[in-house]
Amino acid sequence: MSPASGRNALPETMPSDSAAKFASIGSPYFGIMLAVMAVVLILSNIGASKGVAFGPIVTDGGFFLFPLAYILGDVISEVYGFKVARKAIVTTFALSVFASLCYWVIIALPGFDDDYSAAKQSALEGALGPVPQIVLASLLAFLAGQTINSWILVRMKARTGEKSLWARLMGSSGAGEFVDTLIFCSIAASVIGITDFGMFANYVLVGFVYKTLVEFLFVPVTSLVIGWVKKREPSYGAVATA
Repeated sequence: MSPASGRNALPETMPSDSAAKFASIGSPYFGIMLAVMAVVLILSNIGASKGVAFGPIVTDGGFFLFPLAYILGDVISEVYGFKVARKAIVTTFALSVFASLCYWVIIALPGFDDDYSAAKQSALEGALGPVPQIVLASLLAFLAGQTINSWILVRMKARTGEKSLWARLMGSSGAGEFVDTLIFCSIAASVIGITDFGMFANYVLVGFVYKTLVEFLFVPVTSLVIGWVKKREPSYGAVATA
């Protein structure tokens, strides 16, 4: 081999960007992201029971929380693959169902007979009473939207390898958020106080545009987080299939 060819040859240990790589879930990073993802979804379900209006713009009280769940879903899908992301989605689903059951039990428990306790009971029912329908809407939307988001991201990664991360994040997020928003708004509209088609269309459009825009704006941050996790995840690159 000539000196020139030796200088141009790539080291055998250099990772190839043409192949998709993933990690196993042995380190603490996956557990931390899963916990945060579940908390974000549970809190957004509570916040979503309140209708919010910024002038003509109609949304709900969980609008600033829910996109974070999708950002975490993107990180998990990119680093660990579709099978692990599906486990995270199902686990988050189960924890949200458990939280909803706890709300029902707390509301049903007999309270004191004084006026102060009655006022607290009424406030509790007002805050958490609508949550079961919100949870149903959120969970069905979350399952469908996150699954589509993760599947598209991983399929795109299978084609592009480690390249084109931004394209994967933006392409998968747009599809996932549309499905998520449409399902959620269709089920939860009556609880939030949406009474006509104009308000419903406004709610769907604003929700989709807002969530997608937030994810697009956070793509640089999501990319940095993904890069940070990949560098510190000991098993990254050891798993070749998602």
